[in-house]
Amino acid sequence: MAHFCIKCGSQLETRVIEGRELEACANDDFVLWRDPKVASAVVVEVDGGVVLGRRAIEPGYGLWCLPGGFVNDDEHPADAAMRECIEEIGAAVELTSLIGVYHVPKRDAHSIVGIAYRARLVDGAQLSAGSEMLEVRVFPMESLPALAFPSQRHVLDEFLTSRASAEAASPQRDAAAVQRGKPPSPAQAQSRRPRTR
Repeated sequence: MAHFCIKCGSQLETRVIEGRELEACANDDFVLWRDPKVASAVVVEVDGGVVLGRRAIEPGYGLWCLPGGFVNDDEHPADAAMRECIEEIGAAVELTSLIGVYHVPKRDAHSIVGIAYRARLVDGAQLSAGSEMLEVRVFPMESLPALAFPSQRHVLDEFLTSRASAEAASPQRDAAAVQRGKPPSPAQAQSRRPRTR
């Protein structure tokens, strides 16, 4: 497919620029840079499981995916993540942490920089499929369906790792607080048994 200069309208030609083959204009300084697209994905936690939507559009029609999508040029990635949840799973969410930032290479399209967040439903929010989803469900982590995008399987693996690390660190933080002379949390105090002789 031919591309043309946005300054003079001439057809671009292949040139080596900064060690890479790129399309550029022979008449001026215009270069067609192949910049990645930015997308968000959200792991929404509900009752120990995660929210997935079954896609009503290509690519991946009929397969399951995390809520998410491309970031508009005038929005912050976190705002895009929350917007996509409203559009796709019909529910407002509160982002609770960043899971990670990923490079998703593509052969026939721009590569993607994916930004994945962890979230929870805002109080009172109910799930309902948006126009890009056939249905929306909460799946236990141990019985996830096939996903439309391999990159989202990686996000879910990272989510599980971060969740396990946080859970493992929690007793250590509680023990450290007690060692520093801080009173136990109400949950800790309740779980302690009275001493008997």
